[in-house]
Amino acid sequence: MANNILNEGVRLYTSKSYTDALAFFLALPADNGADRIEISYYLGLCYAKLQKYDDALLYLEQVVTNGTHLERVLQCRFLLAIIYAISGRKRLADFELNKLLETGYMTPSVYAAIAFVAWEQQDTEKCMAYYEKSLEINSENLTSMNGLGYVLACEDKDLTRALSLCKKAVNIAPDSAACLDSLGWVYYKLGLISDAKKYLEQAEQLDRENEIILEHIQLVNKVAG
Repeated sequence: MANNILNEGVRLYTSKSYTDALAFFLALPADNGADRIEISYYLGLCYAKLQKYDDALLYLEQVVTNGTHLERVLQCRFLLAIIYAISGRKRLADFELNKLLETGYMTPSVYAAIAFVAWEQQDTEKCMAYYEKSLEINSENLTSMNGLGYVLACEDKDLTRALSLCKKAVNIAPDSAACLDSLGWVYYKLGLISDAKKYLEQAEQLDRENEIILEHIQLVNKVAG
């Protein structure tokens, strides 16, 4: 019954009001009677959604260390791996992902995350292998479609498939800067400069601070003269 006090915070979180949900959970009195790990779980999720990653790590690690709720432990391990990967802590990301594999938690998203970390570590073969594993399980996995298409383009391998994957990804997520950038990059590799410029400029409009997108646009503009 004590956890009923959390219902409003959970409602705010599930309705994607992450800032309000975070404020709710932070404002709970110390003697609220609710499960401490339950509160840590939602605080970790809220901070992750708000991209306050250092704060998210603190609470997600508490859930993993406690180990009471297996499903949530697996979810939090996955989030830890993603946060470690995007913040450059690749060894910690590897550790969390390997722990997930040991438990048999072999979802398309986990395979996609392993592929991403492998790419960041310049292990191209492992990267492509895990994107393929992800797509074998779910051929519609957006991250893996876009990721594999981008890697194939970077490596100048099977550009026809790269184009197919990236076009499909953009059809699914037309407002994704990452997907638009990948498609533009494939067109660049194919020598279709006007198409490349079109999609890369759309990607820049959505994410003006992304250094990779800016680098791609510079290369395209250089070729375009």
